[in-house]
Amino acid sequence: MSVLRWAFALGVCAAAAHAQPASFTVTTASIADQKAVFATVEAAHVVPARARIGGTLTSYTVKYGDSVQAGQQIAMVADPAMIQQLQTLDAGITAAKAQLAQANIDFTRAQKLILTGAVSRAVYDQAQTGVSVATSTLKAKRAERDTLAQQIDEGAVYAPVAGRVLLTPLTQGTVVQAGDSVASIAEQDYVLRLDLPEHHIDYLHVGDMVRVAGDKPLFAKIVLVYPQVANGRVEADANAPDVGNYFVGQRIEVWVYVGSRPGIVVPASFIDTRFGLDYADLRGADGHAIAVPIQRGMPQPTPSLPDGMEILSGLKVGDVLLPPGSAP
Repeated sequence: MSVLRWAFALGVCAAAAHAQPASFTVTTASIADQKAVFATVEAAHVVPARARIGGTLTSYTVKYGDSVQAGQQIAMVADPAMIQQLQTLDAGITAAKAQLAQANIDFTRAQKLILTGAVSRAVYDQAQTGVSVATSTLKAKRAERDTLAQQIDEGAVYAPVAGRVLLTPLTQGTVVQAGDSVASIAEQDYVLRLDLPEHHIDYLHVGDMVRVAGDKPLFAKIVLVYPQVANGRVEADANAPDVGNYFVGQRIEVWVYVGSRPGIVVPASFIDTRFGLDYADLRGADGHAIAVPIQRGMPQPTPSLPDGMEILSGLKVGDVLLPPGSAP
């Protein structure tokens, strides 16, 4: 088990780590030797949003970098021929309504005249049939229009997953076919893809932690080590909180574990710098604080000690540190 993974297993919660303790007892710590490498922010999956019908791209409702939700409309594809057919059907529906209205008038007249014997039964039946035919014609026209309207509605292109728009390769007026990609969407679960020399293979394990460089300590967990070496390099994916705030393709400096050694690590909050020299306040035998000069090394943050600082000299195991300002 690597040192960073061991530190995570024994670490306290982040809230407790930020609290300033009343004292700190110096112990021997296993310090992780780390190497700075670059990781690239990658989308775990890039999903294309495809057109369902052929036609002309009339509009985009999103642009590069926009965040979208699954099912959100991002573009519209229209077929001019379908629009023309829809207008023709609308005209046909208007004519069918007029025919139905005339058929109802004829049937109403026939109902009155048959009572007086002015028309024959055949004329009455013909008028009644005319109403039925006109009603059926109107229903057929409306059903045909609904079908065509549904096909036109399928020209709307929706985001297949929630994520961020990476690419909108087409422009308004472009002719597309059914199945053409209209946009590329990066799914929200971004990962850090590490590219390391192959001699680091022995130090790469799923579950190990890597430290992301930045103003505040941020740790990522390796979730996948690719079982292939290409051109002397091996790749691994790591998950980190808030990685979705980065840009896809952005290069980020990370520190990976390459070994360990014993040493002394104390919270940086117990170190006081005066006139260019570093001091730590120790609890003496009489209980009073004594300021002693120390030499600090490189920062060694861990999840349990976010402000960890290596001490090269000036302290020994068993020393009890007090907050700065305790010594007179």
